[in-house]
Amino acid sequence: MTTKEQLIEQHVREYESRLKHIEELYERALKATDHLDEDHDAHTELKNYATQRLQQQAEAIKTMPIENWRKETVQSAGPMAIWDILAQKLEDFLERHE
Repeated sequence: MTTKEQLIEQHVREYESRLKHIEELYERALKATDHLDEDHDAHTELKNYATQRLQQQAEAIKTMPIENWRKETVQSAGPMAIWDILAQKLEDFLERHE
């Protein structure tokens, strides 16, 4: 049986793993758009992924009442889904630009 500490550690490792994956995807996306002008739509799209969308989704979860958070966690992947959504968007971006 797992203890509370083991579950917390598992969640921390999962979070760090997803964050590392996002960072790697973002670096690849930056390299894939190096040859484009700074005003190109691809750079704007990347900036959105790096700032606006992630911040908005994180803020929504932070301000969500705990009852709703638990409900959302059961119905979906919960707060970790932010990383999955962002990773999917970056992977789609890379398919178009690499």
